[in-house]
Amino acid sequence: MNRGIVLVLLTALVSGVSIFINAFAVKGINPFLLTTLKNTLVALVLLSVILIMENKNFRKIFNRKLLPRFLAIGLIGGSIPFFLFFYALSLLKSPATAGFIHKTLFIWASIFALIFLKEKLSSKFLLGAFVLLVGNYLFFLPNAALSLPALIVLIATVFWAAENVIAKSVLKEVSGTLVAFARMFFGSAFMLLALVIFMPSALLSAFTLSFAQLAWLGVTASFLFLYVFTYYNGLKYLPVHKATSILLLAQPITAMLSASFLGGSLTPEKALGALLIVCGVLLVVGISYVFSKFEGKVPFWARLKA
Repeated sequence: MNRGIVLVLLTALVSGVSIFINAFAVKGINPFLLTTLKNTLVALVLLSVILIMENKNFRKIFNRKLLPRFLAIGLIGGSIPFFLFFYALSLLKSPATAGFIHKTLFIWASIFALIFLKEKLSSKFLLGAFVLLVGNYLFFLPNAALSLPALIVLIATVFWAAENVIAKSVLKEVSGTLVAFARMFFGSAFMLLALVIFMPSALLSAFTLSFAQLAWLGVTASFLFLYVFTYYNGLKYLPVHKATSILLLAQPITAMLSASFLGGSLTPEKALGALLIVCGVLLVVGISYVFSKFEGKVPFWARLKA
């Protein structure tokens, strides 16, 4: 199976479990501080991995040609959208609205990839994208009313979509691990600077965290490391529009975990939404590709060009 598909499927699995775990995770910590601390921890772990596995390539981080794009990845992917997203969440009455808008990232990323990377969007992808969008809507059932917080979430989502395209352009020259490190390192540096300037009291509260909070911080940082490590290494071998679409599988995974361990039940709308998300991802990846790997024969209705 394509290495990129396997890695991004792992990313979706990690994301789905992480969303479930975060429901129990760190409480009482400023979300901006929490994100900064997690990003910093992950950057340190990625630095260790790079120094051990590809020490000779580390200097590429400061290459004059690549540095502007690395800084852009950190700024528009690893810092600004987090501030926008968490600020909007503090204003929104329904987190489902933020969830739905954030999961439209694959649409904006696909548009950017079409324009700037010249990726070809097949008819199957367009059908799959429509199925994903409908499934995403049914899964979240967001408030349809337009509002400033919803617009801010959309802006943050567009930022993350743009970051994917910039990262893909850099991945032609360096490894996914190096791109992941640049995102976390420069992103955490920008966020740390913002905290020093705008929220110094929040930054100082880092010295008063309890042992339990530090333990949960370590757990969530571990999931974040797995997420960025698998995703950017997978994105190196996949088109942006396919990689970002596969990530939507995280939602059904989280829903199944919640139903299994929290005793919750899936509403008919959420269950149908989860099913459509799975079907949409199959369409995006290519039904003929899936059948050829698992059955050896491709049905006639799946032989159209993916």
